[in-house]
Amino acid sequence: MSTFDAYADPVIFKAVGDSRPYPDHGLETTKDWSNVPPRVVQLGELITTKSTLDLRGLLADDSTFYGDLFPHCVEWEGELYLEDGLHRALRAALQQRPVLHARVLVLS
Repeated sequence: MSTFDAYADPVIFKAVGDSRPYPDHGLETTKDWSNVPPRVVQLGELITTKSTLDLRGLLADDSTFYGDLFPHCVEWEGELYLEDGLHRALRAALQQRPVLHARVLVLS
């Protein structure tokens, strides 16, 4: 069972976690993740794996310039975990967009 704080009322994310409850998948670099095709995900379905964010990263003009353009998610045991790209997801929420494109790795 994973440990995260779920919310009864609608908020940006389904829940806020502080760890990766799924097994190690071995994808480390942007090149590793580039083989995972992006798809549209609902912000309200995501469970974060980080509970804190550096606001400098969120508010920086080039926050989407470095690294992968798409956030990285892991689908495991029927849940969708946001592993990387929390700042992009929050930017989408601040712009009142309920969805974003993310690379989603499905683990069995």
